[in-house]
Amino acid sequence: MKGEPQAPHVLIFPLPFQGHINSMLKLAELLSLAGITITFLNTPHSHHQLTHHSDVLSRFPAFRFRTITDGLPLDHPRTIEFFAQIIASFDTVTKPIFKHWLISGHFGSDLTCVVLDAFFKNLVDAEDAEIKHPIFGFRTVSACSVWAYLCVPQLIEDGQLPIRGEEDMDRMITNVPGMENLLRCRDLPGFCRVTDTNDPVLQFILKQTQRSYQFHALILNSFQDLEGPILSNIRTLCPNLYVIGPLHSLLKTKLSHETESLNNLWEVDRSCLAWLDNQPPGSVIYVSFGSITVMGNQSLMEFWHGLVNSGRNFLWVIRPDLVKGKNEEIEIPAELEEGTKQRGYMVGWAPQEKVLSHEAVGGFLTHSGWNSTLESIVAGKPMVCWSYTADQQVNSRFVSNVWKLGVDMKDLCDRESVAKMVNDVMVNRKEEFMRSATEMANLARRSVSPGGSSYADFDRLVNDIRLLSQ
Repeated sequence: MKGEPQAPHVLIFPLPFQGHINSMLKLAELLSLAGITITFLNTPHSHHQLTHHSDVLSRFPAFRFRTITDGLPLDHPRTIEFFAQIIASFDTVTKPIFKHWLISGHFGSDLTCVVLDAFFKNLVDAEDAEIKHPIFGFRTVSACSVWAYLCVPQLIEDGQLPIRGEEDMDRMITNVPGMENLLRCRDLPGFCRVTDTNDPVLQFILKQTQRSYQFHALILNSFQDLEGPILSNIRTLCPNLYVIGPLHSLLKTKLSHETESLNNLWEVDRSCLAWLDNQPPGSVIYVSFGSITVMGNQSLMEFWHGLVNSGRNFLWVIRPDLVKGKNEEIEIPAELEEGTKQRGYMVGWAPQEKVLSHEAVGGFLTHSGWNSTLESIVAGKPMVCWSYTADQQVNSRFVSNVWKLGVDMKDLCDRESVAKMVNDVMVNRKEEFMRSATEMANLARRSVSPGGSSYADFDRLVNDIRLLSQ
């Protein structure tokens, strides 16, 4: 008599940044709930941060957590500013080890397939016949930014790139199908802001994006009602597409109870929830620039003055490494100290999903990272977008000009703009934005409910992985 069929076994390997790890852990949890065995591969640095500041080991006792070296010294800052270094090290040090492990059966003879952060396509070569496992690519960014990346080679060919200095930033970009009369130079992915199109980081990202066609399939954390027209364009190049977002919301559906993601690389300060409990409904602007944004003292001061001058209550996440080069103590003007005491609250890191769903929060001043954007959409909170890098430039343009969920403050960093845009979202145009935000939140929730597009696509993904294991 034959035994029970063996559960499929999936290896998941994210880029070592908070946003990528967070969404790929959610995917891992969802697959695990569907009866799939998970091996989660991380760098030792990310694994240490994750196990130090979150409950992943106790929450996922069945996961096999493994680490692989990134080839960088222990004291390397590993921030986005060193992206080129991080990628070069992965290419020279991590790649041969990873390839050897896949071929030698290091992850177990039962391995069904690999879900690789699509930024890592360089770790496995398309022509590598020795690697027998199907490789799925997971793009942790928006579909609109993936499509913009895919169109960049054509923009270079047409002479629309490189950008020719500051005076060129508001030039409209043509030839991005589905985004006509929408993107300006300043709205292209952050890596396009180079004067030489042979820039190594730009070339690396273009190469990885073009290699999206080589994956067995592509997984996106988005939903049909949000990015439908763009998804149709991507399907012309990558027909095998699973669109299964918002992942954090799908997870709540599958768990059928309230859940909170604790996939943090930073220590969470929950005291802000008690502070929010004492604020009037819709009165607080929540401010967070994500896990990798860095700014100088001057920008910090402009934001601080703007928030205090807006007259709104604010909850502000200031990561320990948000301000670069702060060796000397910053002198804080008395009016900022006073304004913060009256109306502000600051923490090093916040339980963001809980904060955004709190009734006291009326808006979100964000760096427009994709996880933050989706969390804001699901919570029905309008946004003030101050994008920093990569996909965030495209996301912020879509938030303001396509989805009408807020305002785009990109490339501005002065107190007048901060105060004005905070008040546009919180007061002057509040009703207009709340209407759009509520509508989109309902569509997001519908997509991850039984019968919804993301719910169905996730079930299809699980079935396809099961078929592979047979």
